[in-house]
Amino acid sequence: MASVISAPSVSPAEAEFFGKLAADWWNPAGSSAMLHKITPLRSRLVRDAALARFGGDPRSRRPLAGKSALDIGCGAGLMTEPLARMGATTTGIDAAPENIAAAAAHAQAGGLTIDYRAMSVEALAATAARFDLITCLEVVEHVAGRDSFLASLASLLAPGGVAILSTPNRTAASWAVLIGGAEMLLRSIPRGAHDWNRFMTPDELAEALVHAGLQVTARQGLTWRPNQGFSLGPDVSVNYFLTVVPA
Repeated sequence: MASVISAPSVSPAEAEFFGKLAADWWNPAGSSAMLHKITPLRSRLVRDAALARFGGDPRSRRPLAGKSALDIGCGAGLMTEPLARMGATTTGIDAAPENIAAAAAHAQAGGLTIDYRAMSVEALAATAARFDLITCLEVVEHVAGRDSFLASLASLLAPGGVAILSTPNRTAASWAVLIGGAEMLLRSIPRGAHDWNRFMTPDELAEALVHAGLQVTARQGLTWRPNQGFSLGPDVSVNYFLTVVPA
């Protein structure tokens, strides 16, 4: 097991937990099966948010051409690769070196050029890097020092840029779906992947983002229904996305 990155925002236990899953990230029937299912929805939401912020041709296959993108907590690159395919100059960071190794190997095999780094968001912010687009998906619930994390994220967002965050809501519905259902019953998420007490409500996260110097411009929910699978909409009771810009 490679040593994880040390920083105020990094929980060593969380980084080690997900680092152990590195070899299985790209298996659509493995421990990241649910992430594989929602990646198309994530990609569409990110694409739409970028087009709304930057303009561009909605018919283009590379709507992010000429833009820089950062995927924070990228894992093995399930969302990072779509950013690169949409034309962005893309960077992915993660606190688990095993995830970065798996991500880099998969990108290379697919002919994608992505700057993957095993580092903390604080360390990247210290380089004075700036990105037009930042994604931070299913990460906030796993970080240690949230104030440090969000402040660093805010400093990495370029003027005129846009960031998209997603995380589970702290509700009875989220416990039932993600922990009781997906972790305990269906085993479609690794057992122990979530601590319900660390989930944030949309209002709590929005307040923390405002404190970091960001403004929430949109929120959408991610829900699952037996007859239709996963979908985006106004129901934020289980999981939600916040789109933010510099205040």
